Amino acid sequence: MNIITVKDAQEGGQKAFNIFKEALADNAKVFGLATGSTPITLYEALTASDLDFSDKTSINLDEYVGLAPDNPQSYHYFMQQHLFNKKPFATSYVPDGLATDADAETQRYDDIIAANPIDLQILGIGRNGHIGFNEPGSPLTGKTHKVPLTQSTIDANARFFENEEDVPRFAYSMGIGSIMTAKHILLMAYGENKADAIQKMVEGPVTNHVPASALQNHNNVTIIVDEAAASKLSK
Repeated sequence: MNIITVKDAQEGGQKAFNIFKEALADNAKVFGLATGSTPITLYEALTASDLDFSDKTSINLDEYVGLAPDNPQSYHYFMQQHLFNKKPFATSYVPDGLATDADAETQRYDDIIAANPIDLQILGIGRNGHIGFNEPGSPLTGKTHKVPLTQSTIDANARFFENEEDVPRFAYSMGIGSIMTAKHILLMAYGENKADAIQKMVEGPVTNHVPASALQNHNNVTIIVDEAAASKLSK
């Protein structure tokens, strides 16, 4: 794991942007994208740049079950607002939150990933060590699946909704096995509340109790953290 320590999320977004730019120069064609507050500074740097994705493909990690693409809390909507409206890709895939057949939807998404191998995968990390919506206990070799969200994840996401009961209880998510197929993984984390998860991911045992620890078994992982998120690392 290549760990880059930065002073704040703004610097982290610029470092991540440089990695994106290098990937494009190396002829990367498919980008795995994430939502949430962590990658926003990266997306701001991308939209302010002259980089062109009009012949590239994006594949998003996850989507809430039950939310339509035009719902302001959906991840489809988030991506439109923060990236796609200004930097469109030739094709952008996001799980269908309104799919009624979970097995068919997850198989459809696995087929998309198989047909479009991901060159660079962007990740954040949850306070409990989840990546995507792969909560503790998720199989480390799993593919796309419908996952029940833990209470800690529901609590963390409640700030985006008017009422806590409005937070979806399920999501469609790439599995850890799906994420591990990416050629290069770039994970970003900022703030003291991510320090435990970062320490366990980097220095703890590989265990499904800390889903992100599976990244120890990948041969090309870059981690961008601020000093607070890195504060519990021993070295």
